[in-house]
Amino acid sequence: MSTSVRFDRGHTDDLMSFLAASPSPYHAVANAAARLEKAGFRQVAETDAWDGETGGKYVLRGGAIIAWYVPEGATPATPFRIIGAHTDSPNLRVKPIPDTGARGWRQIAVEIYGGTLLNTWLDRDLGLSGRLTLRDGSHRLVNADRPLLRVPQLAVHLDRSVNADGLKLDKQRHMTPIWGLGDVQEGSLISFMAEEAGLAADEVRGWDLMVHSVEPPAYLGRDRELVAGPRMDNLLSVHAGTAALAAAAAQEDLACIPVLAAFDHEENGSQSDTGADGPLLGTVLERSVFARGGSYEDRARAFAGTVCLSSDTGHAVHPNYTERHEPGHHPMPNGGPILKVNVNQRYATDGGGRAVFADACERAGVPWQSFVSNNSMPCGTTIGPITAARHGITTVDIGVAILSMHSARELCGAEDPHLLAAALTAFLEG
Repeated sequence: MSTSVRFDRGHTDDLMSFLAASPSPYHAVANAAARLEKAGFRQVAETDAWDGETGGKYVLRGGAIIAWYVPEGATPATPFRIIGAHTDSPNLRVKPIPDTGARGWRQIAVEIYGGTLLNTWLDRDLGLSGRLTLRDGSHRLVNADRPLLRVPQLAVHLDRSVNADGLKLDKQRHMTPIWGLGDVQEGSLISFMAEEAGLAADEVRGWDLMVHSVEPPAYLGRDRELVAGPRMDNLLSVHAGTAALAAAAAQEDLACIPVLAAFDHEENGSQSDTGADGPLLGTVLERSVFARGGSYEDRARAFAGTVCLSSDTGHAVHPNYTERHEPGHHPMPNGGPILKVNVNQRYATDGGGRAVFADACERAGVPWQSFVSNNSMPCGTTIGPITAARHGITTVDIGVAILSMHSARELCGAEDPHLLAAALTAFLEG
């Protein structure tokens, strides 16, 4: 591939470490925050009064993080440049009464989260992660990152037509993982997870737990030109956005205020206090304006000049299903980030947004590609249209082309994560 950006395998190595260390949205935002702390950012509490000082700040709420950097010379009306992403991925999540079982098998009751490819969770070694809520209302991250659970597929001998007629899975009956033998013991799972977190079981008053594949990310292909791993949709963008924000914060003479907004719950509609359809981003941006002595007029001026790149994964052309793709638009791995377009506003990109993205890629020396859905196939959506409509902010949908989207294990080009981060950095600095 011809590009002025030299491929940085170290960036992709770091992405793989980030994916492995972030089995839940709560771990993802904690890891992003730790990286920003090293870059000089500091956490601010939503319940505290905010100051108008320059420098990097961030807010954590559940599985969401909003981080921003106020450069020297910024005024209350200085516009923002925002990278939008999401921290959640389709998976299996633990139900309120988790301990269940049948016929001498001990199992864990789970609920299907988002539009997951169910078959990809079969016959796979699974761990458990998430957060525990304690009596005082605080939270403790927990990660049992070893083979604990398995959703066993029915043997072909008991389903002779499976290869001819296709696998049919009932979400309620067929997706319950096993984790041992014996009688069902109420409270067993939470006691186990409390112990994993170094807590007594009676300290735990609530939980948000989910399963994850314990197979680590890995390079794939003869020349290691591909990467296979979990949760690329959309931790790949969270990782790139975090790196881009830290890089932008180290620059001088920034004309805008760079922002990273990584939300939870995109995979089920974004309607939560930590989702893109909630008030979190608007509240943080407004408080930043007002903390710098701004008025509502300044807020309106800042928002009018603001641009958001909504960065999420998109579909690479699948060699076994090329008929499912738009014939004139075949994004390829390692071809650079993609510009996502849908005239029915499933993506927020318009011609002006295309110009902003193309300019950032040109300044970064990064190639880019266009994506549009086949007219006969329904188009997915992102936080892009939500952000544009809720805040009146110019928004552009972009991302990285992958295969196996919503699988427990997805696939992308090894060069694309670095190319995306380079384009995002140029966008924030522009």
